[in-house]
Amino acid sequence: MYMARKAQRPCPSVNIFIIVLSFFSFTLSPFSPQVVSASAFKRLQLFSTEEAQPSSTSSVLSLSLHPRSSIMKLPYDNYSDLVLSRLASDRARAKLINSNIERAVSTFNCLHAVKPDVQVQPEDLKTPLTHSEGGYLARIGVGQPVKEFHLIADTGSQITWLQCLPCDPCYEQSDPIFDPSGSSSFSPLSCASQECTSLEKNQNCKADPCTYKASYGDNFSSMGEFATETVSFGSSGSVDKVAIGCGHTNQGGFGGAAGILGLGGTPVGFPSQIRATSFSYCLVDMDSNSSSSLEFNSAPPGDSVLVPLIINPRIEAYYYVELTGVTINGEKVSIPASDYQIGEDGRGGILVDSGTAITEFPTQVYYSVRDTFVKYARALPPASGFDYGPVKLDTCYDLSSEPTDCYPTMSFEFHGGKTLSLRPANYLIRVDTSGKHCLAFTGSSERVSSKRVSIIGNIQQQGMRVTYDITNKVIGFSPNQC
Repeated sequence: MYMARKAQRPCPSVNIFIIVLSFFSFTLSPFSPQVVSASAFKRLQLFSTEEAQPSSTSSVLSLSLHPRSSIMKLPYDNYSDLVLSRLASDRARAKLINSNIERAVSTFNCLHAVKPDVQVQPEDLKTPLTHSEGGYLARIGVGQPVKEFHLIADTGSQITWLQCLPCDPCYEQSDPIFDPSGSSSFSPLSCASQECTSLEKNQNCKADPCTYKASYGDNFSSMGEFATETVSFGSSGSVDKVAIGCGHTNQGGFGGAAGILGLGGTPVGFPSQIRATSFSYCLVDMDSNSSSSLEFNSAPPGDSVLVPLIINPRIEAYYYVELTGVTINGEKVSIPASDYQIGEDGRGGILVDSGTAITEFPTQVYYSVRDTFVKYARALPPASGFDYGPVKLDTCYDLSSEPTDCYPTMSFEFHGGKTLSLRPANYLIRVDTSGKHCLAFTGSSERVSSKRVSIIGNIQQQGMRVTYDITNKVIGFSPNQC
C-alpha cells in the first residue's frame, strides 16, 4: 500500500491533496442453486433433529471482525501472481453472472417469498466482515450449540451454504467442518417445502431430503442437503429456521472459507430469510489488516448518496442502479440509456456487486472513459500494461515515487442527478510491489450477440458504507463510514 508520508513530490499546475491508495479483494463467481436428484446422496446419513430452541438476545447484534491474514496464508510467491489469480476469478464471475441472467431470461418464473420463523427483529444486526483471497468473510454462528464459521459475504449469491460432515471431497478450510449431527436445530427440508420449491429446477427433487447444487466458475461447486438451521451473531442474538445448504460434495478452495453467506435478493437469500429491511457493508483495503462490518436493518448514514435500487424482474438475485455517466475533471462521459437500463427482455443494465473487483462497462463506454482519463492524467508517469488472460489492463502508471497529486478527479453520475465522488483509491488498482497501478475499469471481453450486464466492482466501493435499503428500494453510498 502506498501512502503519502514522505516529502511531497509535486506535479506541475495541479492542486495538492493527500491520498491513501488501497485496494479490494472479491469473491468467486456467483452461482445458480439447483435441486439435484436425491439418489446422488444415498451414501449420506440423515440426521435426527429436535425442534430449535429459542435463545435470549439483545436488540443489537455485533461481532468483532477478523483480517484474512489471520485465517490462512495465501499460496502465492509474489504479489503479481496473487493479482492475476484475483483478476482471473473476476472475469469468470462476470461471465457467470451473464450466464445466470441469460438462463433466467429464457426460464423466467415468479418466485414466492419464503419467510422463516424470526426469533428477534433487532434494530441493528452486525456480523464480522473481512477480506480473503476469495472475498470478504463474515463470522457467523451455526447450529445449537453454536459453532462459528467464516463465510464469504456475497451479494451475487442466492443461498447460504457451508461444508458439512460427512463430505467427499472436501476442500481445506480454516474452521473445523460443520457436523450437523451435533446440532439439535438442524432439520433437512422436504422436496415439497417452500424453500425447496423456491430453488431453481426444483422439479428434479424426486425424493426427500431436498438437495441443492451450487455451481461456480473454475470447477468450484458445492452439493448437498438443503435444510433449516439456527444462525447466530455471537452471543447477542439468533434467527431460527434459516434455510441453508449443507454441502457434502465440495470442490474449490473458496479462500479457506467454510462456505457462502448469500446476500442476493431471492426468497432464500439471507436478507429475506431474516426479514431484514436493509443490509449494508463497508469493504476494507484488501492488503491491510483493518476491518469493517456487515449490518442488517441499519439506516443509511445521513450523508449517503441515495439512488434508486432497481430489481430485474427476470432474476431477483442482483441489485441494479442506473449509472448514466462518469465525470473526469469535469468532463462527463455519458453512458447510453440502452446500456444503463435493463431491457424489456431482462438483459443489460448495471448492477452493484460486492464480489467483482474491476468495474466492467460495454467496450465502447470503457474506451471513452479510458481515453478521457488518459487526457487528464498526463502528469502521472506512464507504465506498461498488465496482462491477465483474455483481458489487458491497458492504462497503467508508475506510482513508485508516491506522488501526492496529479490525479484526475472522478465521479459517478446517477439517474436523477445524484453524484458520487471517487478517490484515486477507487479507480486505480495496485498490480505489483514496485508501484505499478492500473485503471480499475475494463470493457466486455466476450463477443456475444446479446447485451451483457455491466458491473460496478468493489474497488469503486472501497472506503464507503454501501446500504441496500430493500424496503425503500434505494442504494446508499456514504464515503468515509468505515
